[in-house]
Amino acid sequence: MYQQYNNNQTSLTLPIELGLPKGHIVYVINAFIDSIPATVLYANESLIGRPQYSPATLLKILLFAYSRQTFSGRMIEQMAQENLAMKYLIGDPDVVPSYRTINRFRSDPKNRSLIEIMYLYFRQSLINNGIINHEALFIDGTKINADANKYSFIWRKSSEKFEARLDVKTKALYHDLIQEQVNVAMIAEDDRTSVEALRAANSALDQEIGQLDKEIAAEKPVVGGSAKKRQRRRLKKFQHLIQTDYLPRKQKYEEQQATFGDRNSYSKTDHDATFMRMKEDPMLNGQLKPGYNLQIATQSQFVLYYQVNQRPTDQRTLIPFLEKIDFEQTPVNYIVADAGYGSEQNYAYINETLNRKALIPYTMYRKEQTKRYRNDPQKFQNWHYNTGDDSYTDHHQIHFSFLKRTTRTDKYGYTRHYKVYQADEYGDPEKYYWSRTPKDHPRQISVNENWQQQKETIRQQLSSPEGGAIFAKRKIEDEPVFGNLKANLGFRRLAVRGLSAATNEIGIALMAGNLKKLAQ
Repeated sequence: MYQQYNNNQTSLTLPIELGLPKGHIVYVINAFIDSIPATVLYANESLIGRPQYSPATLLKILLFAYSRQTFSGRMIEQMAQENLAMKYLIGDPDVVPSYRTINRFRSDPKNRSLIEIMYLYFRQSLINNGIINHEALFIDGTKINADANKYSFIWRKSSEKFEARLDVKTKALYHDLIQEQVNVAMIAEDDRTSVEALRAANSALDQEIGQLDKEIAAEKPVVGGSAKKRQRRRLKKFQHLIQTDYLPRKQKYEEQQATFGDRNSYSKTDHDATFMRMKEDPMLNGQLKPGYNLQIATQSQFVLYYQVNQRPTDQRTLIPFLEKIDFEQTPVNYIVADAGYGSEQNYAYINETLNRKALIPYTMYRKEQTKRYRNDPQKFQNWHYNTGDDSYTDHHQIHFSFLKRTTRTDKYGYTRHYKVYQADEYGDPEKYYWSRTPKDHPRQISVNENWQQQKETIRQQLSSPEGGAIFAKRKIEDEPVFGNLKANLGFRRLAVRGLSAATNEIGIALMAGNLKKLAQ
């Protein structure tokens, strides 16, 4: 016997909570968003125009959709029409925000502060429930593919190379204009390759061609042709070259340089995206793809802070990320990260500015622990240091005396201080040989005392029982978050364009992962 079935009814009334299990994620999402004060949620409310959808409703919709691996605006709209759990979050079964409303909300720069406040309340709720403590923050990064075509690259070196070639042609053009007695004296000689100079040259040609037009109209026919007409043709050729080639190209190169900023590349499809080497490399050819560098700070596998960067390397993202962290709300003792973040500048910032301890190995940390490295006589770290006269003695018994102090400033503006030691002069042929370079100069070594001291501090902290136990948690803190984001949630590529919109969307995706873990 079958159950009675009839779909000819004119209406179907169901309780909205029908079919939702007790521990469903929608209850967690609903309770969390409702815990945020209304004065915060509606801070950007407009008092004119058509009434807007509630930010609470749109946040709930997006968080639930991202927890269900749905990132397309149209698919989220379809979920709002058909999904029972989504109907529960919306509240009114007849209300369905369009995909345009959803896309505009997650791309709106004004909602950046709303998402940051959402993380503020989430951290506080974890603290109130004793889920996180003041032990450490675990920091790591990953690359997220941008919503951009992979062959839409613009490279800084190529732009600079072609701009330099254009400048050579522009200077040659000014030489030709001077030969034609065109008045370009108002243009400074050292500024003849700029856009303004090209526009001024174009105006000067306009005036000169206009004057020639008047003279040609007044002159009588000449045997062999008019010299003024030949001159006018040459000047029109120069003007055509400026208007159709030199000026548009120069404008394009200047726009490209302004877009680059401190980057080496960007995408034509998404100007904020930088070409980076991704771990997802199905062709195994190391092809660079447009994307963003995501940095997260976690504890108990919950993302407490995040930042989206345009720089591909992790080392230069650490200080800007730490500047964003609220250490009053989360006053941790340790900052934990992998060797990709280890640098003199980063250690100095953590120890001196933040007054925290860094559990971050430097690049050579593992290699320096090996027996081969510790027994390598070529490394000055293994030489004998004489504290009395501040000198080194190598394995050939060559004495290196202190010579001078020097500084080096890298391209990012950070200055390092070095002590230079130089080998003494020897009359003995064998020692003379070991004290000189192949070009017969005295051998020298440069020692960065601050860096050596920082490395020793890091070695002590990582080898201590407390530091070693905390650092051992790093692999089970950050990596599962990225695995959950990319594998379980399926968030590998952005659905929006621009740094601001990407920051909003990634924040929503990470919070969806947080709430999904909290619900479990």
